[in-house]
Amino acid sequence: MPFDLEAIQSALRDAKLDGWLFYDHHNRDPLALRILGLPPDGHVTRRWFYLIPATGTPIKLVHRIETGRLDTLPGEKNEYSSWQELEARLAAMLSGTTTLAMQYSPRNAIMYVSMVDAGTIELLREMGKTIVSSADLVSVFEAVLTEAQIETHYAAQQRIDALLAEAWLEMGRRVRSTGTSEYEMVEYLQQALRDNGLTWQFGPNCSCGPNAADSHYDPTPATSRPIRRGDFVLIDIWGRLDQADSIYYDITWTGVVDREPTEREQLVFTTVRDARDAAIHAVQAAYAAGTPIPGWQADAAARKVITDAGFGDFFTHRTGHNIAIEIHGSGAHLDNLETHDERLLLPNTCFSVEPGLYFPGEFGIRSEVNMITRPGSAVVTGRIQTELLRI
Repeated sequence: MPFDLEAIQSALRDAKLDGWLFYDHHNRDPLALRILGLPPDGHVTRRWFYLIPATGTPIKLVHRIETGRLDTLPGEKNEYSSWQELEARLAAMLSGTTTLAMQYSPRNAIMYVSMVDAGTIELLREMGKTIVSSADLVSVFEAVLTEAQIETHYAAQQRIDALLAEAWLEMGRRVRSTGTSEYEMVEYLQQALRDNGLTWQFGPNCSCGPNAADSHYDPTPATSRPIRRGDFVLIDIWGRLDQADSIYYDITWTGVVDREPTEREQLVFTTVRDARDAAIHAVQAAYAAGTPIPGWQADAAARKVITDAGFGDFFTHRTGHNIAIEIHGSGAHLDNLETHDERLLLPNTCFSVEPGLYFPGEFGIRSEVNMITRPGSAVVTGRIQTELLRI
């Protein structure tokens, strides 16, 4: 969303913070650049600070050889040259404040927002400042979607759901005629995304047999396996409209080629499906009751199903991630494994729900859907896989 000083100051007052201190050097904090509406590739060779107080006028601190760095932002400008002058002017601009939010996370617990270096935090603490994490503020100004953005997510959803359904049919035709491979199916999916006016980062992914046990497998011409009758196949695909500020859609489906699933495959799929649905229901129940829900609680709901089924050691990643203009956005993740994500799943945010089980040398099953939260409700935005596909 565009820079909105009034909204930021209102959020600071609600959080009972004295201000939000932004800091950057060599474009190390993309969150700050996006929230402040600064160019992501600006020529930044000297440190700058930008204080947004809970009330009053923002204050800038820039180096004299890059004096115009923050000129697009409102506020009073101060300049420095030496490190001594930097520290003196920084102390002066922060006078009257005690508790400040920064892109920092205690013990690096939420590493996705930990952009400020330890030395800068040390300097500010020496000045008597209490630095708290800006993680919840970042979620508000990075992850909450506009109505127009939500529409772009649904547009991508309709196109990707349709092209993926056709891709499974095409895979079956190829397997039964000329043959195909993981990499050839990736090329097919990439062309289908282009034909539908979509853009994406990396991938998509098609994994066959034991390669599906690698949750981040990426087939290349050199590593690609042929896809044959009797194989197990996983497809993970994501994309967004090829326009500014559009929102991703990201799904994973699995199936078997020209056979029925084995008893083990069916058991694993059912466990993953039920774990996915447990996370979905946890979010939906919280929203229906008007109860705030942090990301870790949705992860815990899914993980309990898998652990109770005896497969806990094979669920090796978080249950889901925030989705925005980046495939892995800056809002709350569904995570109580890699992190204990206490950030709330805010209204008008989008995220994946994608538990998975991976058995090296055998196969892996992941079932991924996307959800969007609204005041009072939470919905799955696309098709939901309820059984293994028969290709």
